[in-house]
Amino acid sequence: MKLRKSIVLSLMLLCSVGLIGGCGTKETLATAAEKYPEKAITLIVPYAPGGTSDMMARAIGKVAYKHLGQNIIIKNVPGAGGILGWNELVESGDDGYTLGTVDASTLLQSLYGTTPYHYPSAIDPLVQIMELPVIAAVRSDCPWNSLTELVDYAKQHPHAIKFGHSGLGSANHLVGEMIAQNTGIVLDQVPFKGASESLAALLGGHVQLMFAAPPAIQEHVKSGAVKVIGVGAAKRMNDYLFSSAPTFQEQGVDVVFSFFVGIAAHKGMPPEIKAKLLAGLEKTVNDPEYIENMKKLGMEVNYVEHREFLKNWLVDTKKITKVVKESGIAEKIAAQKK
Repeated sequence: MKLRKSIVLSLMLLCSVGLIGGCGTKETLATAAEKYPEKAITLIVPYAPGGTSDMMARAIGKVAYKHLGQNIIIKNVPGAGGILGWNELVESGDDGYTLGTVDASTLLQSLYGTTPYHYPSAIDPLVQIMELPVIAAVRSDCPWNSLTELVDYAKQHPHAIKFGHSGLGSANHLVGEMIAQNTGIVLDQVPFKGASESLAALLGGHVQLMFAAPPAIQEHVKSGAVKVIGVGAAKRMNDYLFSSAPTFQEQGVDVVFSFFVGIAAHKGMPPEIKAKLLAGLEKTVNDPEYIENMKKLGMEVNYVEHREFLKNWLVDTKKITKVVKESGIAEKIAAQKK
């Protein structure tokens, strides 16, 4: 009898300190969800500082505390067209304390067969923040005032035009290859660690062309250092800075492409924590202060909630995969990566 009592007491003691598997697990998860977040949240930006994703992330960091109760710390992990940052996101914990920015490049990189993970399935897209058309830009002293003129020049001078992008296989790399293929011209690609580095190369005359989201170049368009020669949207933009720029299609180039930017996490986050995070992100992204800060940066918030964003994520993955593989661009970019 004494032995039985001793065993029972020992089991109770082990359960109380959580040494027996399963004892107190539900309570622990519930407690973690109740306390979440109890420390700062890291937001990985897989590009160099100064680009669209980076500006968006830092604007979020300014207002997140009001709605999450903790600060969001921005961590830039540039390199390999976003791969290094997304690898870190996939390899992070699923406790809700590490997030990352995602965009069309996240869907693309796995198509080239050079990534350790299949990002579209390894990453959980939480919310979309915005969607922006791609812009074709050149330095103001360049002789081309339209994409048509640049294409005509490139046809007569193969390899004379270099375009900068955010890394091999990135979305703006893909756009350049799509335009080259559609028009039958040769454009030499030059990879950088982000839009800010690509822009610096453009301004320095090291490349003659770049494709970017409007916020990345707007200040230089205002100053007159850069001019826009085409827009990758289905129709012209309303923004006064870009409204006079014709679409690619208006200029006989059948390419339509836009950049979405969102926030994602490592897949497998506990539902209770995920629900709290999603609620906090929704309030943050729709905060008037955040929307105003984004307007000052030349960005318009286009919030899409989790279920709709996930649906778009899956649809876009299928659509982009089809376009890239059928066009042969996947093989071309994969060869450039070697």
